[in-house]
Amino acid sequence: MRNSSFFKIILIAISVVFLSSCDKDFNSIGDDLVGDDHFGLEGMTHDVLSYNQKTGPVQSNNLPVNALGVYEDAVFGTTKADFVTQVTLSSVNPVVDMSLNPVIDNVILSVPYFSHVTATDATTGANTYVLDSIYGPETGKIKLSVYENGYFMRDLDPSTAFLEPQKYYSNQSSDFENLKKPIRLNDGAIAENDEFFFDNKEFEVKTTVDSKETITRTPPAMRLSLNKDYFKTRIIDAVAAGKLITNDVFKNYFRGLYFKVEKSGSNSARLAMMNFKAGTVTVNFKEDGVEVVKNADGTTTNKPIRVDRSIVLNLTGNTVSLLSNTNQPSYDTAITNPNSTAGDSRLYLRGGEGSMAVLELFNKTDVRGYNTDGNPTVGGNGVSDELEDLKELAIKKKLLINEANLVFHLDATTMGLNKIPNRIYLYDLTNSAPVLDYLYDGTAVANAKTGHLIYSGILNPTNTSDKTYKIRLTSQIRNLVKNRDAANVKLGVVITEDVNNITMNNLRSSLTLPGGTILTKVPQASVMSPSGVVLFGSNITAGDKRLKFEIYYTKPN
Repeated sequence: MRNSSFFKIILIAISVVFLSSCDKDFNSIGDDLVGDDHFGLEGMTHDVLSYNQKTGPVQSNNLPVNALGVYEDAVFGTTKADFVTQVTLSSVNPVVDMSLNPVIDNVILSVPYFSHVTATDATTGANTYVLDSIYGPETGKIKLSVYENGYFMRDLDPSTAFLEPQKYYSNQSSDFENLKKPIRLNDGAIAENDEFFFDNKEFEVKTTVDSKETITRTPPAMRLSLNKDYFKTRIIDAVAAGKLITNDVFKNYFRGLYFKVEKSGSNSARLAMMNFKAGTVTVNFKEDGVEVVKNADGTTTNKPIRVDRSIVLNLTGNTVSLLSNTNQPSYDTAITNPNSTAGDSRLYLRGGEGSMAVLELFNKTDVRGYNTDGNPTVGGNGVSDELEDLKELAIKKKLLINEANLVFHLDATTMGLNKIPNRIYLYDLTNSAPVLDYLYDGTAVANAKTGHLIYSGILNPTNTSDKTYKIRLTSQIRNLVKNRDAANVKLGVVITEDVNNITMNNLRSSLTLPGGTILTKVPQASVMSPSGVVLFGSNITAGDKRLKFEIYYTKPN
């Protein structure tokens, strides 16, 4: 009896789970469809109004990664990226006894590059590296100057009664330029200043202990020798004055480093994405010391020696990317005079202080009428809203939306030989938030390049003559159709340097879009990127390359 009752309960539970699963599968059929084979689903293509929007100066402080260099882009123009960072003591209140005659050996600034190993020599163990996230020809050089920063970067904004973090913007170069200290710190080898280049060679340090040589290898990095006399005065001599007692005191005394870049004569230029927070400035010095030597008779002798010491400064604290653009005329015209009524033929997405695309779905009206069964009439003369039409079809014909996508086609002719970004990001511009499909995508991973694979936005390069970016909008459209209160928001499309980063950064000046929408923020991941891409928009005659908004659906019997 007890076993019989138990098995009845199990049977009922399994039945409930099975029916629930069937219901879930029926309502979400097609959720995981990938690619262009839609297995007999019916489809429709809707119009999209798309146009360009210039962003202007944007909040660029405390970015996860920062650009440094000069990038000459044949389509968009030239971007110059300077950088400022505070520095902090890795160990506060160091002890330096001036009676021990401290003398600086060297001052080394080191910032690792993003790189990966492509080969390792089996005999020597030496590695061959390729630099990642770098723009411009391999032979590119820049003029690099490093100065002590004189502009104090506050943590909190006094205009908000110190309740909010202080914001700094991409166009504040003059503020830092005017207050920089006058001495160029990287005043040694020409390869470290006037003809600086991003070197992909690993760094080797050889040490000999008991006649045995050891080689320590570290990945490629920016390594600059800085002015020893300057750091003797500003760091070593400042210990006695109490300037290094805490980091708060030190950051006000030594206000950081300003990395200024320029063209290097007639050389082609280059730009790299840098993780400055992993950087250091190491002040290596020697001072008098004593080594106790044991004599043969058992006595000891104090032998004068020079002792190696160091003070390490971390490139941490507040930072700001300072960006300036010299636009190509055709690009400048496109983003300065967008056609927000009929749409633009080309969409120019550019990171940094650049541009984006604005999308309005279901924008056009359809001159058709509808029968009571939900089918469109032939030659109807009623003007109807596309979204309302779709909602009526969903009600009258019980239409189930299986998949919805936006498909952007690359303008390969305009892009030419330019480096094509691997990813674009579409978001809810009206509310400065991710779209539902981004939020519901469970494939997010730590890798900045490969998260949110179902939502996508990844370049599909399989067809070399027609490269596309596809972005999934299934959940967003389902919500619009099912929820009468859901707003048909404007969408924004930008370049992204990190698809997992959904932080929004403020524009320095808000912008009013057609229809009254106020644009106040853009995705931080776009601010980080120096790259750009040109896509076909909605206002072109070549229908096969026009921006497509595809919806696939089924009609239950």
